[in-house]
Amino acid sequence: MSNNPLQSYFRKPAIYVRLPSGGQFYPEGALEVTDNGEYPVLPMTTLDEITYRTPDALFNGQAVVNVIQSCVPNIKDAWKVPGMDVDTLLIAIRIATYGHQMDVSTKCPACNTDNDYGVDLRGMLDQIKSPDYNAPMTQGDLEIFFQPMSYKQMNDNNLVQFEEQRALQALNDPEVSDTQRARALGEALTKITTITTRALAQNIKAVKTPHALVNDPRHIVEWLGNCDRQNFNKIRDYIIDNKKVGEIPPLKLKCNNCSQEYEQPITLDMANFFGDAS
Repeated sequence: MSNNPLQSYFRKPAIYVRLPSGGQFYPEGALEVTDNGEYPVLPMTTLDEITYRTPDALFNGQAVVNVIQSCVPNIKDAWKVPGMDVDTLLIAIRIATYGHQMDVSTKCPACNTDNDYGVDLRGMLDQIKSPDYNAPMTQGDLEIFFQPMSYKQMNDNNLVQFEEQRALQALNDPEVSDTQRARALGEALTKITTITTRALAQNIKAVKTPHALVNDPRHIVEWLGNCDRQNFNKIRDYIIDNKKVGEIPPLKLKCNNCSQEYEQPITLDMANFFGDAS
């Protein structure tokens, strides 16, 4: 195919984007690093558009992986993309494919009027920041070093949480006895605690004690499962606050009818984020 006379008519980069991570936290082979830190983003192909409209591929994360690898050729394994880079990549792909303008429909919380706005996605890209993973958190004589979760870890945790939520919803079935409901609820809560502990551990790169540097994930999970509640909650809150730094700020809007000012969160659900731009 390299001798195809139509090769010069293949899609070309529409924009170049800088990753919030700066190219850090990618394992070897997952990212082909550029000299200037900018990465070319290609428009989606027809196959890419079909992919993100496939429910199963969207549900298990494969659609996101396929589209990122198709449109950002420097990324060789999108499952390994640090979580902080995912939103930037999806926004950049949308800009490359459909342009920088996106229409947003919202309902005013004060008067329930439907409002339509045009959002410049370039400004949204500029607002995405990278959490600081350089400074450790201190707990007594421990120093805790953090890292971002990969897209694979985020997706796997979301799938497990979804299954547990669905199991809890099934307990509303009137056919389920009180005894069965109580037992299933206890099992579900235990699983949710296990999921939470594992997710927190995935955000921890290492724990430094006065005598050792611990980076074995199994040891970190065991420690989190056995530390006191207060310290566990401090670590959890620190990770949540750090994660919020890298999230897309909500849109600040003003109702066209009653002039009420309000905020509208932006969720990059792939089906909706790309689905209105056909």
